[in-house]
Amino acid sequence: MTKKSLCVVTGTRAEYGLLRPVLQKLLQSDVIEPRLVVTGAHLAPEFGNTVSEIEADGMPIAARIPILKFGTGSPLATARTVSYTMERFTDYFSQNRPDAVLVLGDRYEIFAAGAAAALLEIPLAHISGGDVTAGAADDWFRHCLTKMASLHFPSCEVYARRLIRMGEDPAAVENVGGLGDENLRSLPLLSRAALAESIGFGLERPYALVTYHPETAGGASPAAQFDALCAALERCGLAAVFTKANADAGGADINARIDAVCAARPGQYVAFTSMGVLRYLSAMKYCAVVAGNSSSGVVETPSLGVPCVNVGDRQKGRLLSANIICCAADEASVYAALQKALSPAFAAQARQAKSPYNGGDTSGRIVRRLEAFVQSPSLGKPKLFYDGPVPGWEKEGSR
Repeated sequence: MTKKSLCVVTGTRAEYGLLRPVLQKLLQSDVIEPRLVVTGAHLAPEFGNTVSEIEADGMPIAARIPILKFGTGSPLATARTVSYTMERFTDYFSQNRPDAVLVLGDRYEIFAAGAAAALLEIPLAHISGGDVTAGAADDWFRHCLTKMASLHFPSCEVYARRLIRMGEDPAAVENVGGLGDENLRSLPLLSRAALAESIGFGLERPYALVTYHPETAGGASPAAQFDALCAALERCGLAAVFTKANADAGGADINARIDAVCAARPGQYVAFTSMGVLRYLSAMKYCAVVAGNSSSGVVETPSLGVPCVNVGDRQKGRLLSANIICCAADEASVYAALQKALSPAFAAQARQAKSPYNGGDTSGRIVRRLEAFVQSPSLGKPKLFYDGPVPGWEKEGSR
């Protein structure tokens, strides 16, 4: 049997960490030939050249498509990058046409790659649709990908029902749980001592694991918000392990500030452009609190029962567990939230948190459904807008 080709696109360290188990299982498939295309921040020195992590995994790379020629400092740069990315992926898909394309998430480069596939009438499958993140342009990138895709893998029931309300056929929507949650349950995390040795930083004292990305909707100042977070951390006296911001507009400014605060407090603060999924999740396991506005703080910390302080509006709208405290992005609010998160009472509450993202064998379920998808006689046919009843609607009350 001739295998069907499936192009999988990755542009960031976090996204690859989630896709990794899917890719590993696709490489074992008798039905699918995966073609991994690496783009975006993976290929940029200022974001750590994280393609090296993919190479270290021995993952075959079908193509490398650099796209960040316009920089990442402004919405104009982002707009130009989206246009350029669509052009590059249109060329790639035209010359190396796959039977289907798989993308994850909500970033601008993934939106552009998905749009190129859709315009060329290549069937699109989408992981992590149905979320809401009101403080980032990622919100509408994600929903646009939903309308272009023919197969959906949301991470919880609430998001699955939202996709159906958006007109997606229930038969094409499968709640598989979160890939980050699966990583936490399946990866052999490092011991505290092994982690400290690996990152070259002492972890004896309580520390915060901090990731702060720019808010790209609403006109907030990413630099001012990050400065407020740093001031609150200093007042708490915590050590901190920073992972740097992504390639959104304003990310470079945040990263410069991270370098400055770490240089001013050697031994107390340390920063990494990328820790890799194993070290990052291990650092999450042993930290006193996760702070910032990364989606991992919302999606992955519940499985470990770790307190999380979610700052600002970037993740506003996501389903929250009992271990998460949301606060405004000013120093007083962040400090109060950190103080609460570090209290014994809240730590006990966090340990009892239940994750809504546990889907069991998430990556295996995705691969099995993809195998059926690429072999379906209806592959590539136009999809219809679904106007029928929404399963589980009664569970959502009046929402």
